[in-house]
Amino acid sequence: MGKAVADGKIQHQVAALPFRRTADGDVSVLLVSSRETHRPLIPKGWRMKGKTDRKAAAIEAMEEAGVLGTPSRTPIGHYRYWKRLPDCFALVDVDVYSLEVTENLSDWPERTQRQRQWMSCEDAAVVVDEPGLAHILQSFRA
Repeated sequence: MGKAVADGKIQHQVAALPFRRTADGDVSVLLVSSRETHRPLIPKGWRMKGKTDRKAAAIEAMEEAGVLGTPSRTPIGHYRYWKRLPDCFALVDVDVYSLEVTENLSDWPERTQRQRQWMSCEDAAVVVDEPGLAHILQSFRA
């Protein structure tokens, strides 16, 4: 038996695109692995009560990727994907905030559950599964 689809309402998440400038002026972005399937993605999560979306995105980056930084004031892009929930699939719109990394933590909440990897925007766009996220990565200019 296949999984059901959530009640048709589109859910909303926020995400951070952590980035840094390299010594030669290029930009690299940080991807983390998903917990279950270990697919490469950017830190993201549900909106948080009492927090702005940009602040929630920064919190997700700290919890999932172990980085601190300043999130962009407004989203740099949006993408949509099907999220696997315990009993169904839900259509989710994700607002992506760039996050210029100021600190790499050696200890963070999800460090034992995820790998993190810095790479060029071009390489990141190739390895992520969501076409909308790949487009954001291809067009990202810090």
